[in-house]
Amino acid sequence: MLTLISATPSPYARKNRVALLEKGIPFQLQTEIPWHSATETPKYNPLEKLPILIFDNGEPPIYESWFIQEYIIQKYRSQGPSLLPESLDEQLLAKQIQVIADGACDAMGLAFFETGRGERKSEEWLSRQLRKIYGAIKAVDQFVKRSEGGEFLIGRELTIADIAVVSMLGLMDLAERQLQLVAWEDDYPELREYWQRLEQRPSFRETQPVMFELQEKVA
Repeated sequence: MLTLISATPSPYARKNRVALLEKGIPFQLQTEIPWHSATETPKYNPLEKLPILIFDNGEPPIYESWFIQEYIIQKYRSQGPSLLPESLDEQLLAKQIQVIADGACDAMGLAFFETGRGERKSEEWLSRQLRKIYGAIKAVDQFVKRSEGGEFLIGRELTIADIAVVSMLGLMDLAERQLQLVAWEDDYPELREYWQRLEQRPSFRETQPVMFELQEKVA
């Protein structure tokens, strides 16, 4: 059986968890805090980042959520839904949307740690990250508008684009509830409706992000 090493608030691991669940691929979830000294992350990934997908057949583990997502889609193409649109142009668009969502999550991670620096916090650095986040939210809102009220961003089936955007917005919601960092829902009602609707899907309900508590100094 596959093992996915994840962190509870991680939107990156959530993407992979949702893809595995949607395709009906059995896997075991191993939860870690990658910044703690007891983590096994460096054992499997030289970059010491999550998520990591581990195989029970001796194959080397793979990492980076976009690459794991690609692995799931290609290796299990015949199992469950495709999670990719049919045309090449739409496949490329889905991957571009994933890039935007992942970039926003990267910026949120930087913003999160910057807020924890106390008096050493750089308002300029924090503002730059928040601009990226709000820029991404505005961009994905445009994709929702282009779908003209459709259930999904591209076509009539769930794709990696939807998975990435819902995972991103789930993180933003968590950050707003915990830190009051990103308030977007009132300004983007169509995007909010799209996100809330897909969050009711079983694969998303099962993978809700939960903040962990850091016990060791990070920065």
